[in-house]
Amino acid sequence: MKKDIKIPEVTDVFMAVVKEYNNEFQCEDWNAYIINNKDVAIEMVLIVSKGYDEDKMIETAVLRHKIEKLPSKSFAKVELLQEDVLNLSNFFNVTFFKQNAMHDKKFLFEKGSIKEGALRNIPLLNKRGILIK
Repeated sequence: MKKDIKIPEVTDVFMAVVKEYNNEFQCEDWNAYIINNKDVAIEMVLIVSKGYDEDKMIETAVLRHKIEKLPSKSFAKVELLQEDVLNLSNFFNVTFFKQNAMHDKKFLFEKGSIKEGALRNIPLLNKRGILIK
């Protein structure tokens, strides 16, 4: 039964972690974003995230997020990453519907990859961050 379900390959949907200034708290924050670089909207976007370190046997709580519709060539802030989780591997599982077909992709920011020296310009966001394709 499970083998009969066909899930197409995901392209043009990315996750990014961006360091940006928070005007309200007057500090720098690390935020995770989902980016839809497709020419069509994606719907019922479900994002499950978790931080972990297998060596130290540390795991964060699992967080779940839902976005009803993410228009084409757009992005949405998913969550704030606290400083403590930057030293962990951060996993995001993204599931969505595009034209009535379910798509699923896993994104992993490896332990130690979220840091100042890895920041690059992310064109659609027009911000500096780390992009996972």
